[in-house]
Amino acid sequence: QVQLVESGGGLVQAGDSLRLSCAASVRTFSTYVMGWFRQAPGKEREFVAAIKWSGGSTFYADSVKGRFTVSRDNAKNTVYLQMNSLKPEDTALYYCAAKMRYVGSKYVPDDYDYWGQGTQVTVSS
Repeated sequence: QVQLVESGGGLVQAGDSLRLSCAASVRTFSTYVMGWFRQAPGKEREFVAAIKWSGGSTFYADSVKGRFTVSRDNAKNTVYLQMNSLKPEDTALYYCAAKMRYVGSKYVPDDYDYWGQGTQVTVSS
């Protein structure tokens, strides 16, 4: 069983930064892809970023490319999402998720097997 616990959300102003953390309990990290998704009220859950635990390749949605950075700390079993230059449209509930590396698509929420509880990010204008 994989457990994911997010933290780091909050209320900030446009242009500010936040760093989200996702602490993961996974025995064999190298076989997983870790993803960040977000869901705003009335909207579908959307892909934000992903990182392959083995090798560290990263992937981003066009809407956050250049502003957000996903990274991992192997020693702490933690994945981070550094969010800079935040905009009001970034306001959403942010989720961390995990999927097996060679199964499904890293961009599709339904292809992920494990999810955290979510952390709220609110950006005021």
